[in-house]
Amino acid sequence: MRILWMTWKDQSNPLAGGAEVVQHELASRLVADGHEVTILTGGYHGAGAEEVVEAGYRVIRVGGRYSVYWHAYRYYRSNLIGWADYVIDEMNTIPFFAKFYVQEKRVMLIHQLCREIWFYQMVSPLSLIGYLIEPLYLRILSSEKVITVSQSTKDDLMRYGFHEEDIQIISEGIEMMPVGDVSVVTKSEKPTVLCFGAMRAMKRTLETVKAFELLKKSIPDARLVIAGDDSGAYAQKVRSYIERSPYKVDITIKGRVSTQEKISLMRQSHVIAVTSIKEGWGLIVTEAASQGTPAVVYNVDGLRDSVRHGDTGLICGENSPQDLARNIEKMLTDKSYYSTVQENGWQWSKGVTFEKGYEEIFEVLSTI
Repeated sequence: MRILWMTWKDQSNPLAGGAEVVQHELASRLVADGHEVTILTGGYHGAGAEEVVEAGYRVIRVGGRYSVYWHAYRYYRSNLIGWADYVIDEMNTIPFFAKFYVQEKRVMLIHQLCREIWFYQMVSPLSLIGYLIEPLYLRILSSEKVITVSQSTKDDLMRYGFHEEDIQIISEGIEMMPVGDVSVVTKSEKPTVLCFGAMRAMKRTLETVKAFELLKKSIPDARLVIAGDDSGAYAQKVRSYIERSPYKVDITIKGRVSTQEKISLMRQSHVIAVTSIKEGWGLIVTEAASQGTPAVVYNVDGLRDSVRHGDTGLICGENSPQDLARNIEKMLTDKSYYSTVQENGWQWSKGVTFEKGYEEIFEVLSTI
């Protein structure tokens, strides 16, 4: 079958994140199974207009970060009508509204809704406008079939009129193989907290730093490692705060790291702390668990799906640096409990695979 996948960024985009990992892995498996996949997406500085990536799917880039929706519509109307058997409208903040011009069988892919994120990622008054109009276009699109990655997002969608029977949850997957034996993973000498992900306002990196400062009062030799894209105004704000921190010598900012270094950091760290406003699933949590590192997370959509509280990690009762610090301290000081949570998270991670996600998305497409 032929699949047209509409999305605002592909895996090579400098802004790519977990959603683009999922996109690449699923598209690659579709191609390997004999299907044709074309990703219609936005361009970025230095990107080619069209290419066939090594995995075998085609990428067509039109417009930019904000204009891609209009340019994708025009390109589809001029070049792709009737080509695909199925069209995937991937909504990352804004949908492509394929419902109004695509005649082929279609499905929406929605990792998460924005809602509160608008106030963290956009300036006023655009943040307020986005917050107010999102429910409107969700209601308009509520008759569409949807693929998502967590129960939290499914529940969110149903609040805006989407029908339960039209929403299918597929498995996330991780880029790395779980370690062979979690009991022999070598941790750093000093208790190490990992904060992994782009330094963006919606990730609330600064709250992890503040929690670490509180943690130092009870665990003086603790260290914090921050890894991920560190460009932009919010990242500069975090850097400036760290420079003034009395514990700055114990905080390391790595910036972007390779996949191999990412794996190494996860294995060496004792705990990963995640403080996002919300996630689709919280892929970084499952990846860390696969390498023997349990998570302490805020109680938000996505993170409450990727962590089983008390079993594979800890979910804060209150989303604050104070409670985050308390839970990290509990994780680090109770060795018996730590080993149990570490083992449980590792075992669970082995069942979260792209192979499973591929089987599920293929089944969804086949029944539209």
